[in-house]
Amino acid sequence: MLCAKPDDRPPGSDGWADDLAVDVRFCTADGLADAVRGARALLLWDYFSTAVRDVWSHAGDLEWIHITAAGVDTLLFDGLTESDVVVTNARGVFDRPLAEFVLGAVIAHAKDSRTSYALQARHEWRHRETRGITGAHALVVGTGGIGREIAKLLRAAGLTVRGAGRRPVTGDPDFGEIVSSADLSAIVGWCDHLILAAPLTAQTRGLVDAEVLSAMKPDAHLVNIARGPMVDEAALLDALSAGRIGGATLDVFDTEPLPREHPLWDAPNVTITAHMSADVVGWRENLAAQFTENARRWLAGEELHNVVDKKLGYVPGGQ
Repeated sequence: MLCAKPDDRPPGSDGWADDLAVDVRFCTADGLADAVRGARALLLWDYFSTAVRDVWSHAGDLEWIHITAAGVDTLLFDGLTESDVVVTNARGVFDRPLAEFVLGAVIAHAKDSRTSYALQARHEWRHRETRGITGAHALVVGTGGIGREIAKLLRAAGLTVRGAGRRPVTGDPDFGEIVSSADLSAIVGWCDHLILAAPLTAQTRGLVDAEVLSAMKPDAHLVNIARGPMVDEAALLDALSAGRIGGATLDVFDTEPLPREHPLWDAPNVTITAHMSADVVGWRENLAAQFTENARRWLAGEELHNVVDKKLGYVPGGQ
């Protein structure tokens, strides 16, 4: 199991050797080359690590890699994609927490919470009117499990929701209508809240560019809980600084941690969180339990849950 640091181990993993009747090795990225020799399975607990590609020549016995993240963009590379190694991910663990984060972001933007916090800090009493969310339009880019949970929660809160995915669909049970994300600049003017919840692939990298931002409503709100490279950060900064969009809630960035000197920290109407939108209390235990169940299936020769299509870069089914 690849961990971020020696003491950063999955909850309960100290008992895995006896419980699963396997040889369990823990290592950091620096020790992976030695630890992976002879290993048949690898758990990437440090889900941001790219160390696997660096030690691929030592991993000839690998059959299965499980990554404790919904996105697999940091893991996949040509050697792995072209191999017979099965990749599984943490699909399902983060759906509800991410949906709750998005709903909170939508409400905070509509209620102008940033201004309320600033006024409180100055001890200034100022009456204002804010917006409701009932009837507001939300466009969710990404129609997999996370996007669908977001759509269900936003609909329950009174928003009108559409999805954007690989192909148009009418009569979808969660989105009603799904439009093509390839046509995002032509349709984004419909929404008050543009929510990015898709995997990072060749098709979604740079999806929200200057053209898309220019087509958004001047008071529209961008929420990114997907991956930073889906957004052209320079174009976003320009749009925010010029007041061409109403604001942004950003949990992910091109470079993480976001550098202290990065201009997005001080951009107008921006809320920044530290890639924590899915990390509710108990998330590590949920990830460990999910892996343990899949490990039991793998050891028994049963079909694994959440098998990633390595060519597509995600688990097939409604993206």
